[in-house]
Amino acid sequence: MEFSMNESCKKIVVVGAHPDDPETACGGTMALLSQAGHEVVAAYLTRGEAGIPGVSHDAAAAIRTQEALRACELLGARAVFLGQIDGQCEVNPARYDEMRHFFEQEQPDLVFTHWPIDTHRDHRACSTLVYDAWLRMGRRIPLFYFECMAGQQSHKFFPTDYVDITAVVELKHQACLVHESQHVAEWYADSHGKMEAFRGLECGCDYAEAFARHAQSADVMLSLYL
Repeated sequence: MEFSMNESCKKIVVVGAHPDDPETACGGTMALLSQAGHEVVAAYLTRGEAGIPGVSHDAAAAIRTQEALRACELLGARAVFLGQIDGQCEVNPARYDEMRHFFEQEQPDLVFTHWPIDTHRDHRACSTLVYDAWLRMGRRIPLFYFECMAGQQSHKFFPTDYVDITAVVELKHQACLVHESQHVAEWYADSHGKMEAFRGLECGCDYAEAFARHAQSADVMLSLYL
C-alpha cells in the first residue's frame, strides 16, 4: 500500500487511554509534528478519573483534564476527550461506533495509539477501538503503535520506525511534568527516560521515540512528516 505526501498540513491524531499517555509515549514526536506545521490532536479515551488515590472521580477528572490541556498547549496539540471512564474502559458495539465516528469527524492523515500487548486494560481497550476504526475506514490511514513503560506495561514491542527527539526532549519532559497529580518526576527517569535513551542508541542519536507501523498500513516513513 502506497501513501503520497505533499507539502500541505496533515492532521495527526494520537489516541491514548489517559491524560499523560500521549505525552509520555510520543510527546517528542507530537512536538516535532506540530513544529513542522501539522495539526496534532491528542485524543484521550478517559479523563483519568481513577488516577488520584483518595480523590473522587469528578475531582480527579477536573485536575487531570487541566493537566492534559496545559501539556497539549506546550506540545502544540489540541486536546479531545472521548468520554470513557478510567479503569472502566469498554469494548463493545457502541464504543466501536463512537471511535469510528470520531475518526470520521476528524479525518486524520496519520494515527498513533497504544501497542496492544500491554498490562493495562485501558491501554488494550484503547488500542482495540482504534484498530477497529482503522479497519472500518478501509485501512487507508498510516497506523503506528507507541510503547508505554516498556517491560512494565508494553511487551514484545519491536519498532519499525524511530524519531530523533533530541531537539525537543526537554520540551517533552516539561509537558510530561505538567501531570503533577501523577508524580511524574518520581518515576519518569526510570521508565520513559530510559526508553528515550535506549531507542536513541538503537537509531544513532541521543534520544528517540520508537514506533511499530501496522504491516497492512500505508507504507510511509515518519520522517516524511518532519
